[in-house]
Amino acid sequence: MPQKKGAPVRAGKTASGRGGHGAAARSAAPKAGSKSPKHRGHRPEGAAAPATGSGKKPRWGASGSEAAVISDRRAGRADGRPGRQQRAAYGRPTERPRGEQGEARETRRPNWEPRAKQSRFEARAERGGDRAQRGYDRDDRPARSFDRSERSAAERSPRSSDRGDRPDRPGRPAEDRPRRELRDERPRRQFAEDRTRREHRGDRPARAPRDEAPVARFVPEPDLVLERLAAKAITAETVEGTGFAELGLGQNIVRALAELGAEAPFPIQAGTIPAVLDGRDVLGRGRTGSGKTIAFGAPLVERLLRMQAGSSERRRFGRRPRALVLAPTRELALQIDATVQPIARSVGLFTTQLYGGVPYARQLGALERGVDIVIGTPGRIQDLASRGRLDLSEVVVTVLDEADHMAELGFLEPVQELLRLTAPGGQRLLYSATLDTGVMGLIDEFLVDPVVFEVAGEDQASGTIEHRALLIDQRDKLAILAELVAGRERTLVFARTRAFAEQLADHLDDAGLDADAIHGDLTQARRQRALDRFSKGRTAVLVATDVAARGIHVDDVDLVVQADAPDEYKAYLHRSGRTGRAGRSGTVVTLVPRNRRRRVEELLARAEIEAEWTAVRPGELGRADVSPPR
Repeated sequence: MPQKKGAPVRAGKTASGRGGHGAAARSAAPKAGSKSPKHRGHRPEGAAAPATGSGKKPRWGASGSEAAVISDRRAGRADGRPGRQQRAAYGRPTERPRGEQGEARETRRPNWEPRAKQSRFEARAERGGDRAQRGYDRDDRPARSFDRSERSAAERSPRSSDRGDRPDRPGRPAEDRPRRELRDERPRRQFAEDRTRREHRGDRPARAPRDEAPVARFVPEPDLVLERLAAKAITAETVEGTGFAELGLGQNIVRALAELGAEAPFPIQAGTIPAVLDGRDVLGRGRTGSGKTIAFGAPLVERLLRMQAGSSERRRFGRRPRALVLAPTRELALQIDATVQPIARSVGLFTTQLYGGVPYARQLGALERGVDIVIGTPGRIQDLASRGRLDLSEVVVTVLDEADHMAELGFLEPVQELLRLTAPGGQRLLYSATLDTGVMGLIDEFLVDPVVFEVAGEDQASGTIEHRALLIDQRDKLAILAELVAGRERTLVFARTRAFAEQLADHLDDAGLDADAIHGDLTQARRQRALDRFSKGRTAVLVATDVAARGIHVDDVDLVVQADAPDEYKAYLHRSGRTGRAGRSGTVVTLVPRNRRRRVEELLARAEIEAEWTAVRPGELGRADVSPPR
């Protein structure tokens, strides 16, 4: 590369190297080495350069003396053995021979011809042709002898029983042995002196009988028909032409009842409303669907309105409830609230629902704002009362709907505790379709001179519901059920267990029918959605357990099918009450396997129901006159 004009010229740079002297100058002038003592090339200034006779650098980390020793070992080992440079003197070449073998390797060419295929026997013979071939003829072998007498002790392997060279044991004469005593010559053992005498069995006191724990077995409780309470009969003729206004209800409440479809009172309503307005304790017994909810809901609102007339506490924020309505199930509590809430809103009162299965936040918010009527189940209400979030001290009217069923479900003690929390001397109202002496404990403790009402001549036989029993084979139950519910607008099917209810709903879905199932395993939101779909006609079939047997009011249910017959006659009455409500007609069909006919007949007798029995098979429902409408 040409040098720029005017650029300074570097001194000492020649073709032979950098500096002015080249390679000869570098070799002549030894370097000072590294200044660090730990470096491998460290050499103090002024020290002589190491000997380089071997032409190799000394080992890393070796001092000057060690480097000299290593150099001497390469020429000749210190122990007298020849070094690498002295091996030629002993006849050992210092380099590998590369003579004839190398030339032969270069001249020899590989053989690329394919080698003939040989068997493994031929290859073995080629490798060791001098070895004698092994014979497999049995005649060539010496015969094996199994006679032990022919073999000597030396030929066979030694055994543990061989005495070898041991001398025989000297015999012992019988006279030298000690004489053994006979059994008769031994002294007899005296047991009476050695231990105390045991008492004879006759002298001992008799052993007390052992209390064996009874085996826990399931014994179904008998389905007893309790005695009905003596009641004041109400006939339909006595209330004919009477309106709600004549019974003592205000105009706003009468207008709200008309919007609910209640233009005129039913007999149970006409008989109990005046007594409730007078402040009496009332027991009302009426057939399912006879209007018991309005019978206590309308006079309850009217009485609270009269008690709060002119009071400044009527709209106070956070006011305590004045009325309490208890129901055994969530569905019944919601059904009661759907009827009582419009009546209470018409006069400026507020209601709330308290039941389990839902979060507390919404219920607690309603209680903090203040309500007038609390409707719910005993479990959640007792829970909130024990926490101090619900004060029942100002409750003056308490209603127990389906009181006998709450007693059967085990709610009797919680109900008694809740009644004790209410204001002393309050009014108590008990209503049910099967009101009997099972609620005498509540009546004796909390009711004062109650009046009992029932509709004269009102029984299941005089109703508008037709009862039929189909005698079937168990294996045909699903097929017959699908034929029964096909083509109908609303059908309610009852099952005994939750699993069977889900199975029936799935079977009907597979058959092309819209079906939903409700039971205790579902959340309250899912149960309510299923009921809403069924009541609005979006679902044709609703399969339920006994959770829906009481208090569910759905209009225009023309058929109730009991896929499993109940165990109690009260359950049968409440199931059949889901149809034929408010004077409408309906049909109840019970599927009875042949082995359960006697039990179902006894159940119908306790319920005072006469059903028509028909033996059917799949495709023969026309014989039972329950074929679906065309």
